[in-house]
Amino acid sequence: MSGSVNRPVRRRTFVLGTAAAAGSAALAGPLAESASAASFGYTDDGSNYVVDTGASLVFKVSKTNGDLTSLLYKGTEYQGYGGMNSHVESGLGASTVTIAQSGTTILISVTHGTLKHYYAARSGENNVYLWTNKADTSVSATRYIVRVKAGLFLNDQPDSYTYAPTTIESADVFAKSDGQTRSKHYSKNRVIDYDYVGWTTGSVGLWVVRSNHEKASGGPFYRSLLRHQSADGGGLYEILYYGENQTEAQRFGLQGPYVIALTDGGAPSSSLYHANLTTAWADGLGISGYTAASSRGRVAGVGITGRDTAYAYTVGLANSAAQYWGSARASDGYFSIAGVLPGTYTLTVFKGELAVYTGSVAVTAGGTTTLNSIAIPASNDPSNASAIWRIGNWDGSPGGFKNADLMTYAHPSDVRAASWTGNVVVGSGTETSAFPCYLWKDVNSGIIVYFKLTAAQSSAAHTLRIGVTTAYANGRPQVVVNDTWTSAVPSPPTQPSTRSLTVGSYRGNNYTFTYSVPASAWLTDAGAYNTLKISVASGSGTTSFLSAGTSVDAIDLLA
Repeated sequence: MSGSVNRPVRRRTFVLGTAAAAGSAALAGPLAESASAASFGYTDDGSNYVVDTGASLVFKVSKTNGDLTSLLYKGTEYQGYGGMNSHVESGLGASTVTIAQSGTTILISVTHGTLKHYYAARSGENNVYLWTNKADTSVSATRYIVRVKAGLFLNDQPDSYTYAPTTIESADVFAKSDGQTRSKHYSKNRVIDYDYVGWTTGSVGLWVVRSNHEKASGGPFYRSLLRHQSADGGGLYEILYYGENQTEAQRFGLQGPYVIALTDGGAPSSSLYHANLTTAWADGLGISGYTAASSRGRVAGVGITGRDTAYAYTVGLANSAAQYWGSARASDGYFSIAGVLPGTYTLTVFKGELAVYTGSVAVTAGGTTTLNSIAIPASNDPSNASAIWRIGNWDGSPGGFKNADLMTYAHPSDVRAASWTGNVVVGSGTETSAFPCYLWKDVNSGIIVYFKLTAAQSSAAHTLRIGVTTAYANGRPQVVVNDTWTSAVPSPPTQPSTRSLTVGSYRGNNYTFTYSVPASAWLTDAGAYNTLKISVASGSGTTSFLSAGTSVDAIDLLA
């Protein structure tokens, strides 16, 4: 898959576009206990294993719990804020920690119950390679966090800043005195949008290069924590499993490699990106759950027909054990997804973020599964239906609606948000930008859409469709036409049970509500405005922006 890559400039924070989602790369040679040679090697200071990469980086790992206790680059200590180390989750506690060196590779292995975690260094590189194998729920490991000392990097992307005077939601969403909101949840980017996150001063860069997320959950459009800064330092994350607005069950197994990379200010080398990383040097390291590139497969499709060329298309593979994705070529829909674990997968074609095709594909070790051209049935894309009027676009996201862009990095109460209320007139040219991206029972339920029908149109029954992308507390739309016809309260579709609309995520399970409106509901005067009132029905939720709510994909009245 393809995406844009922003080039670094002085003293900026970067979240960069992704190039591809391949399988976990392979890593070589048996390890044996060894003393350090020349500057590359390791020592034991009693409490930590101290690894000198033979370049400009020296790091320490605790012998008792596997924490990263020091990250010394060119003589400056970058690790640590708030008296905390860098580690899996918030620290594993007592663990078995061992180290081994073979030639130009050092591997530190950490075992804590059923969880295994690894650090690797290669001679002459300013990188720390990491893997985490979570086998079950006995250990609450959902992330690796690199904790960076305060004052070393400017915060040029402030929305993830977690130090503000007023807590407005759940002890993790804050408001400044000027009314702008901040939270570590506000990452802006989907997994498909970035290869790495981090900071640079212009002369020093500190980055976390993400893995391919094959054992994570939520698919290519999922948003989770990426980084945050607070008064006492900053954190860079590799999320192993994130529960907020999660659409899938947790997957277990080895995740990685992901990389802590130190540079002279520039972006980390593209050779570290999950699409390009070839780690044959680790094939024989004995990493639990590791699958070499030679034991993985590839899926290639010759093309996709029935596409709307105004949209980007993504192809996803998923089963209970793994997930992958790749971009379809704009010219013909060709796609290729490599590094896939053997197995049978559901193949999904997404128009934007809307699933418009599903099938099944089998992947074999060392083989390529070639698919003939995939034809998207016209009926699978709601945009193909003839509509009297339409608000928004059927693309699986609230893009284009009022406040939609802001909501990926701000709380709905943010001063920068336009009013959540206000009615909409079809034909005004602003009906989409005037319609709020989210509806809540306690905030803006009862939005009214005004529209006209011809005499012929008002003499017939019509189907009204409202597409949603997620919902909070079972919020779903109920409609009233011209104050005379009221729909039944629809059943709520399956949606994530956690917060969504207030933590920067609209991505849940896309669902279309349909309402059969009889001809008797319409006004017979062709010059009069009909009214459509859309309210949020639910007995769940609390108040304000945590009352029952839903995110809108598109609304239309079919001919």
